[in-house]
Amino acid sequence: MVRSRAILPIAVAFVTACRGGINDAARSHIVERAGVAMGSELRLTARTIDEAAAAAAFDAVFTEFDRLDALMSVWRAGSDVLRINAAAGKRAVPVSDDVRAALRAARQVSELTGGKFDVTFGVLTDVWKFDAQDQDNTIPDPGAIRKRLPFIDYRQIEVDDRAGTVFLKRKGMRVHLGGIGKGYAVEKAMIILRRAGLRDFMIQAGGDLYVAGRKNGRPWRLGINDPRGPAGRSFATVDLTDATFSTSGDYARFFIKDGIRYHHLLDPATGQPARGCRSVTIVADSPLVADGLSTGVFILGPAAGMALIERLPHVEGVIVTAKNDVLVSSGLRDRFILLAQPTDAP
Repeated sequence: MVRSRAILPIAVAFVTACRGGINDAARSHIVERAGVAMGSELRLTARTIDEAAAAAAFDAVFTEFDRLDALMSVWRAGSDVLRINAAAGKRAVPVSDDVRAALRAARQVSELTGGKFDVTFGVLTDVWKFDAQDQDNTIPDPGAIRKRLPFIDYRQIEVDDRAGTVFLKRKGMRVHLGGIGKGYAVEKAMIILRRAGLRDFMIQAGGDLYVAGRKNGRPWRLGINDPRGPAGRSFATVDLTDATFSTSGDYARFFIKDGIRYHHLLDPATGQPARGCRSVTIVADSPLVADGLSTGVFILGPAAGMALIERLPHVEGVIVTAKNDVLVSSGLRDRFILLAQPTDAP
């Protein structure tokens, strides 16, 4: 049997409170906006006494997501990423500051994860097709995968900030920013909303989320999606304020064939879906770093992944393993509440 589904990785319960005085708190109210950006639902929520100003800030966030998508997408003609890929092995390409910044952050995460996070996995995206635009639920020929593995190497990306260029050193290489682009956009959105004077807000873009301020004087309580449960069911919650929360899971883009789950989180060493985890949630200060780390830790697997989380400052995490065990980093245990054991299924 072949089936496919798309599930938002995070269920969020929220009602925020303004930090102002009693009168402001009484006059403030929740405003929301939802739409599609970068291929996922983008949902913005804030408490404000100035609905018009909040609406203008929300407009700016959606505009920023669209601008970044035009630079980073592999599906929009003329994007910086497509131009980088077209010139691989030939010449350096002038690109935006944003794309260079995302690539620098990607290299940092690649180094931390021993190359398990690698944006040059893009060379596999024409054999494994998991993007919404082309998912075909087919298992590629192993030979086709093996031919592409030598082209996966983040160290062959040359970022020259002085010249404002990026160069892929080997012909045939391809960059894909799907594992870090939304985190970069959430970081930009956070800056926009803060500059607009908002203090209590949430930004959710697919599995990437940032919360600012508090909920009724207490941290926000965020749900972690059950990887095998119904859409929107949380198996645990985490209390956070002024922090980011990024989840990578094998249930977001996948298909099942002959009882085996095939998903989009590919191990660059094998070109196959990583098998050690069902979901990884990273809590950190930076949405950009959290986005990349959630993918990298997923591919590392539960033991090496949790060891990395414990080594990194200001980074915490929750891992649901392939055996359905729940691992929680030491610095998160006092904010983590297990509601129920995650559903166990293939």
